[in-house]
Amino acid sequence: MPGILVLGGGMVGSVIAADLVQGGAGTPAPEVRVADRSDAALECVARRTAGRAQTVRADLSDPAEVARLAGGADVVVGALASHLGLAALEAIIDAGRSAVDISFMAEDARTLDARARACGATVYTDFGVAPGMSNLLSAVAAGELDRPERLEIMVGGLPVERRHPFQYKAGFAPADVIEEYVRPARLVEGGRIVVREALSGVEPVDFPGVGTLEAFNTDGLRTLCDTLEIPFMRERTLRYPGHADLMRAFRTAGLFSTLTVDVGGAPVVPRDVLAALLFPQWTYGEGEADLTVMRIDVDGRRDGTPHMIRYDLIDRFDVATGFSSMARTTGFPCAAVAMELLAGRLKNPGVHPPEALAGDHAFVERLLARLAARGVRFTRTERC
Repeated sequence: MPGILVLGGGMVGSVIAADLVQGGAGTPAPEVRVADRSDAALECVARRTAGRAQTVRADLSDPAEVARLAGGADVVVGALASHLGLAALEAIIDAGRSAVDISFMAEDARTLDARARACGATVYTDFGVAPGMSNLLSAVAAGELDRPERLEIMVGGLPVERRHPFQYKAGFAPADVIEEYVRPARLVEGGRIVVREALSGVEPVDFPGVGTLEAFNTDGLRTLCDTLEIPFMRERTLRYPGHADLMRAFRTAGLFSTLTVDVGGAPVVPRDVLAALLFPQWTYGEGEADLTVMRIDVDGRRDGTPHMIRYDLIDRFDVATGFSSMARTTGFPCAAVAMELLAGRLKNPGVHPPEALAGDHAFVERLLARLAARGVRFTRTERC
C-alpha cells in the first residue's frame, strides 16, 4: 500500500495525519506513519486518527534517522519546528523522496533545488496557510491582471476569547511565533526588496465579524519577494490591539535574545527563560476556541482599467473534531499536496514554493474544493 510519512505529530502534524487517513484526491486512504520524539504527541496522533495511523518514536533532529524513515515512504510531510526544517528536508531529498513541508525554516529551501532534481524528488515548501495558501492565491490573482501593482497580505491566528495581558495564544510551535517577532521583515517597495523591523508599521484594521485588529510587518512574503513581479508587496501579521507593543517591549528588554548572559554567576539564555515562563500561558486548553483571519488584496490593471482581486478567509475552531482553526487551515492544504504527490499528479523534480502551482488551474480547483469540503472556505471578490 502506498505510504506517507509525517515528520512531527504536534498540533498541526496530528491534524495532517488525521486528514491523510481519510484519503481523497481520487486516491484511496494511504498507509500513514507519524514520527515524533514525544510520547504525548504520538498518543494525540493515535487518538485523532482513531488508531489508523502508525506511530514511531524517533529523534528527528538526527538526519540519519530522518533518512532511514523517509526511505520507507512514498511521500514525506515535514511538520517540524523551524530549526529542524532544512536538515530534515535535506535528508528526505537524499533519500530520493518527494515531500511537502510546513516548517517555516529561516533558510531558503530552494538552495536544495539542484539536489532534489538530481534525486528525482518533487518538493513543495511552505505549503500551509501563510505562507502557503497566501502565496498560491496571490499568484493566482496576479496572473489574472495585465499589470499587478500592489500585493497586501494580512493574516493571523487568534484566541476567540481575549485575555490580558497577552491577548494571544499560539496555534503552532510558540518558539516559531517568537521567530516571527525577531526575524527582519522583507517587503518590496518600488520594485526592490527592503528590510523592515519585525513588529513595525502597526495599523488598525477592521474585519467584519471579528472586530478591530492590529496589523504589523513580519517576514511572511518569503519566496514571493522574487517570484512575483509586483512593485509593492508586503505581508503583515494580525493580532488583537496592544499585543505588538507588549512584544516590542519584551524584545527591547532583551527577553527574545539567544545570547547567554550572566545572572548571579549562572549562564542564562533570556529566550529560554521567557519560553519556560510564557509558553504555558500561550498554550490552548482542551476545547479552547481559536480563529484564523486572512485577507489577500492584489491591485493592478486589467484591460487598461484599475482592478482589485481579494481573497478572504475567516475560519474557526471545529467543535466536532476538536481541531484548532490554525491546525486546520495549515494542515489541510499540506495534506492535500501530499495526496496529490502520492497520486502522481505533481511530477516536477526540484524544490518549489506554493506559487509555482498557480498556473495549474485544475490543481487549484481541486485544492479549493477539498478545503471547502472541510469547512475552510476562501471568499473571492473583485472590484473595478
